[in-house]
Amino acid sequence: MSRRLGRASTPDAACSSNGSAFKRSSSVVVARGLDGHMLAFPPAENLHRRHILDISISAGALSAERLPTAAIRLACDITASLDVVGLLAVEFFLTQDSRLLVNELAPRPHNSGHYTFDACVTSQFEQQLRAVCGLPLGSTALLSPVVMWNLLGHLWKSGEPDWNVILSEPRAKLHLYGKREARPGRKMGHVSVLAEVEEALALVETFRKRLEQ
Repeated sequence: MSRRLGRASTPDAACSSNGSAFKRSSSVVVARGLDGHMLAFPPAENLHRRHILDISISAGALSAERLPTAAIRLACDITASLDVVGLLAVEFFLTQDSRLLVNELAPRPHNSGHYTFDACVTSQFEQQLRAVCGLPLGSTALLSPVVMWNLLGHLWKSGEPDWNVILSEPRAKLHLYGKREARPGRKMGHVSVLAEVEEALALVETFRKRLEQ
């Protein structure tokens, strides 16, 4: 296992040293309280488009199988060694030979952890407040498999999108950030779909096609 620190390119462009593409990009969000107690949220598998996070998938045991358990241990080790109080998001690349490369450290709630708002007992935002206020950390248990899709500014090219496309699906949860100006590549909101992964991914692609047409 490699413990290389530093930022690399996103997986849609990056290659490992032997010239083969990375298997996948994943992330783990860890919370650490004032007393040093730590809890990790279920790992997310991240898919990028044009070097921007497009989709995050968290599915409990399925996601854990696709990311070595060493990733969670390493994320916790990094959080403790930096004496973090609050949240630390650790992004990983998994190489073809199953080495872990640390791509990014983000000491805050992280885009790839937005799925926790709807799919976990405690969201990453509540957990951040609990940690920095010295309160007991909440459960990070996953309530449902979830796919999170980032809503980028190009969807506003013809004005406000028709959100009924998403809201008509009862398992989809829409979150808009209230930003006044939409620009291509700017994260304007996200959607979480609470369903088995293949079904959730199919729904996201349906949303994408209807909103981008």
